Amino acid sequence: MNIISFKLFGFLLKCARDIRRARAVFALVIIAGVISGISNTALLAVINSALNSNGEGTRALIRTFIGLCILLPASRFISEALLTRLTASAIYDLRVRLSAQILSAPLRLLEKIGPPRLLAALTEDIPAITAALVDVPLLVIHMSIVAGCLVYLGLLSWKVLIGVLIFMVVGIASYQLPILRASHYFKVARESWDNLFKHFSALTEGAKELKIHRRRRIAFMEQELKPTAASLRDFNITGNTIFTAARSWGQVLIFVLIGLLIFGLPRTLGTDSKTLTGYTLIFLYMMTPIEVILSMFPVLSRADVAVKKIEDIGLSLISPSADGGSSDHEAKARGWGRLELRGVTHTYYREDESNNFTLGPIDLTFSPGELVFIAGGNGSGKTTLSKLITGLYIPEEGEVLLDAQPVTDASRDDYRQLFSAVFSDFYLFESLLGLEGPATDARARQRLAELQLDHKVRVEGGVLSTTQLSQGQRKRLALLTAYLEDRPIYLFDEWAADQDPMFKDVFYLQILPELKARGKTVIVITHDDRYYRVADRVVKLDYGRVVFDRPAGDLESAPAEMIMPLGR
Repeated sequence: MNIISFKLFGFLLKCARDIRRARAVFALVIIAGVISGISNTALLAVINSALNSNGEGTRALIRTFIGLCILLPASRFISEALLTRLTASAIYDLRVRLSAQILSAPLRLLEKIGPPRLLAALTEDIPAITAALVDVPLLVIHMSIVAGCLVYLGLLSWKVLIGVLIFMVVGIASYQLPILRASHYFKVARESWDNLFKHFSALTEGAKELKIHRRRRIAFMEQELKPTAASLRDFNITGNTIFTAARSWGQVLIFVLIGLLIFGLPRTLGTDSKTLTGYTLIFLYMMTPIEVILSMFPVLSRADVAVKKIEDIGLSLISPSADGGSSDHEAKARGWGRLELRGVTHTYYREDESNNFTLGPIDLTFSPGELVFIAGGNGSGKTTLSKLITGLYIPEEGEVLLDAQPVTDASRDDYRQLFSAVFSDFYLFESLLGLEGPATDARARQRLAELQLDHKVRVEGGVLSTTQLSQGQRKRLALLTAYLEDRPIYLFDEWAADQDPMFKDVFYLQILPELKARGKTVIVITHDDRYYRVADRVVKLDYGRVVFDRPAGDLESAPAEMIMPLGR
């Protein structure tokens, strides 16, 4: 058997939630599969004996035949049923575990990997592994049949068995060479799928831009999507063709072996016709299981590529999630006195520049009930700072302290529970997940009226009737979720950018003061300098550094060169 299969078995056991139970079930599967293989071989022996018995011992052969006809399907059913349950559970655990790994992975890693590669792993790699695991029961049974046939062959003639084993070793070695080549093409095809998924994302997200620009649309199809799709097609065709050729070569080897038995064995060992008939029956009986095993190699190879691909993007399928937080994190998140960023830095690569951009070192403090505006030009690091404040980014240098205690890997998820945030690239869920409760709908309806959305959106059972709204209205729905979360600290990243002038006034002059009056700390990233007077403090970033951090009332006395670029 190919080494890929052994790796898949090990992977199957590792992915199971209860490894000890999985190993016990797997042992039962192997035993049942071996019994099935032995029963198949015994049935073959009974048939061979009946053909050469000349009527002697017919009753005993009939009883044995009936017993094997019962034992064979029963053992096969047990083997397939047990392994089917095991593989189904492993597949479920695999999907859940990968999703949990994505949620627990550092945000910076997820941003580096990118949505197309993550979605490709979920939509391409998991189905590939699933397809292989589903085939495992048949693989075990047919391997047992082949092993049983070889044992029976050895009982008939150990000399013939040795010759067959030598022939099989040579045949497997010659079969492995094209298999390795085909696996290479599947690996390259999987790389092409990443690129194709990226183009699919561009196709759906950029449909408007493609529709209104014919030359761009044609160039996108001819220069990006079609070549990538063609390379994926060609690599898959080449890989499958090589596998088909290898499988045909395997069939040729079986026929060659049968020919040697029929025409060469009588001359070398003087084998009689009855014994020769038994050998021939064995190999004819082995052909179907061997063909089934050979046909599974493409599926197993793709699963092997999928496992490696998931591991290559930095996610582990067998390590537990490390980002669960404590069960009472909501209670812990309520009380706090001081939040401090001390010497915090973060570096990342900017696509439009050849050098790295470094934010920091940043020294900032926040207190309960404080309203802080963060301003600065585009690319000054405001959004990166917001992710550091909320614990989504881990500082490369410096530390974040909550009540003089450093935020560590062990406490970071609990720390994040302090925040309700609406980022500029927010995602809007269709349900109020995690906010279910008897009064949730009533509170949500009240807030929808305040946000002037009650005529467009209804809430029933914590489910929003629609999210198909304008961007400004969608941001109001995101604000609704933040309201209902009722966390101690609120962060808004350019929230008012898509609002009309009237609702900008509502946001800055009503919503923010209301949150502050409730004792909430509110951090607002904004370019709206006409509302700076609402804030307690204004923090200005310029090229990744804090150049201004003063009460809003000090803006009038600040140097002009520090004030003018605040919002531009």
